[in-house]
Amino acid sequence: MLRGGFPVFERHFGHGDERAVLLHCALAQSKSLSRLADGLSDRLTMIAPDMPGHGRSAAWDHRCNIHDQVTAIARDCLGKSGHVVGHSFGATVALRVALENPRAVRSLTLIEPVLFAAAQESDPAALQSYRDDAAAFAEALRQEDWETAAQAFTAVWGDGRSWQGVREAERARFTSQMHFIRETEEVLLHDHAGLLSPGRPEQITCPTLLVRGADTHPIIAVIHQTLARRIPNASEVVIPGAGHMVPITHPDPVAQHIKAILNAAARQTLATSGPVRHLPQ
Repeated sequence: MLRGGFPVFERHFGHGDERAVLLHCALAQSKSLSRLADGLSDRLTMIAPDMPGHGRSAAWDHRCNIHDQVTAIARDCLGKSGHVVGHSFGATVALRVALENPRAVRSLTLIEPVLFAAAQESDPAALQSYRDDAAAFAEALRQEDWETAAQAFTAVWGDGRSWQGVREAERARFTSQMHFIRETEEVLLHDHAGLLSPGRPEQITCPTLLVRGADTHPIIAVIHQTLARRIPNASEVVIPGAGHMVPITHPDPVAQHIKAILNAAARQTLATSGPVRHLPQ
């Protein structure tokens, strides 16, 4: 199916009354969010696209900026109105969808958003420390040493397995996807999409949930500080015992917190529109 003009494979979950889009993290696919979707299936009817070069979607052909393309796919999946849930890179896309289509997004859930540029506003030293720690990874990307880059990337943002503990086929797939990671840096590190422009996050009025694992990389907490301060209706939850892959390893508590945000969105809609008035018979 074409979504945002790109050939995309998508999964459908749930049977609820409201529409939602689920956006997976880089190096994963829509299937990775299936257990989270199960926990929301009574409330939402969900579309989860595979990003370009991921899962069963077409290979990425570099036709444009990758963040632009994934945003176009997500916006197409959302349609006129619904809820948006994103994990990691997918969370940065979810944020952009809400920024560009504020009336269409009823609630926004950002799980471990890797918008590193946001850390600059709250703790520049923490961002610099992160960049120093990731210097070898950045150099591997620059040199197109994809396997070294993949090993370094998954050590920080993976599911806890060592590189040797990852199956050979997965190692090959992660290695082949490192060019995708390199293309994300324009937005994630330098905010070329202007997601943090003055006054922009402040325009998001829907209930917004920030989710992170208690054991994730410390830079995520700093990113959350900026987003929680700048998005008016934002709240944060921290899942004990979880890392960066919290929606995959701890789907049940994440789903319960998302349901609370769905309830907040319903109350906001009621407060805005008022009670339904039935016409006299």
